[in-house]
Amino acid sequence: MIFLSDYDMRLTEHLVQGVDVWINTPRRPWEACGTSGMKVLVNGGINLSELDGWWAEAYAPEVGWALGDGQEHDDDPAWDAAEAEALYSLLEREVIPEFYARDENGIPNAWVERMRESMARLTPLFSANRAVREYTEQHYLPAAVAYGERAANRGAVGKQVIDWQHSLEQKWATLHFGEMTVETRSEQHVFEVQPYSYDIDSTAVQVELYADGLMGGAPMRQEMKRVRPLAGASGGYVYGATVSAARPPGDYTARVIPRCDGVAVPLEDTRILWQR
Repeated sequence: MIFLSDYDMRLTEHLVQGVDVWINTPRRPWEACGTSGMKVLVNGGINLSELDGWWAEAYAPEVGWALGDGQEHDDDPAWDAAEAEALYSLLEREVIPEFYARDENGIPNAWVERMRESMARLTPLFSANRAVREYTEQHYLPAAVAYGERAANRGAVGKQVIDWQHSLEQKWATLHFGEMTVETRSEQHVFEVQPYSYDIDSTAVQVELYADGLMGGAPMRQEMKRVRPLAGASGGYVYGATVSAARPPGDYTARVIPRCDGVAVPLEDTRILWQR
């Protein structure tokens, strides 16, 4: 092991020019981004990294090697030991043999093919050009448009947003859930839930059916629609939603979150009420 003191861009320039395999083994999710592995691409280095940060998006068997299962395991010593064993196994059985498997001219053809695939496929995607473009298109320009809308007419829309937030702050505590029922029909679950609010305008909130994502995927969010007034209850309504029965009904939970046109939730309002 070598400790590199005063690590900076100049030292990095020398380091990445000579590296064949860039090994990065943080505990997921502690990889800040992965720009060190991105720098290696243009120099022909190949990544062997934890499925975290950029490598969770970039990895494919043709371009490098991966550690982990894409899930979080906190600081479990058993998982650390398993990943250490996986690293040594990858090095011994795949990485090192491929590097030293050379033809009559001393060229590691499989290695060179992987290197070229990595450079061709990943270098155009993981660059400052893409970062600036996506930040501009997905964040900066929409934010500028939103500011313009809120500032128009001497801030009329902005005032409405502030009034909406103040109203939620004062009345959120009156919001609560009643009974939730589920009926499985054919290949679908039909959920009904009873959220109550004595003061909150129903248009100021959204009722959702929520389930965690599978295998690291995005969570499932299904907006629940108002079905009918709740008999005998002031301010109460029955909301319903239908989802696939591929997952058990216990995976799903109803919740209420704030809703207001032009407002980014949960960035601008983090309130949430879970059905228990």
